[in-house]
Amino acid sequence: MLPIELFKALSDLTRLQCILLIQHEQELCVCELMAALELSQPKVSRHLALLREVGLLEAERRGQWIYYRLSPTLETWVLSILTQASQQQNLTELTQRLTSMGDRPERVAQCC
Repeated sequence: MLPIELFKALSDLTRLQCILLIQHEQELCVCELMAALELSQPKVSRHLALLREVGLLEAERRGQWIYYRLSPTLETWVLSILTQASQQQNLTELTQRLTSMGDRPERVAQCC
């Protein structure tokens, strides 16, 4: 991954919040991101698709739901930037929404 690709992908606040939440939680499905970000499914999915295209995320389908996690092939410098960004970005409100979601999926259960 080139630095310019990373910076373009993270230049949008929604994409930045998505990747930082996924990094914080290790894995999230679309419905969890919808609840945390208070956005529609198409909007969240569009941003996740871009993050997958540049290689930041990988996805796993479980039943009808897709779960996203950081790509295990990310280079050290990318992980370092994400860690620094997470220290600067306050995720408290987003994680509170996620926690209060209700019917939050177990990692082995289907979502919503």
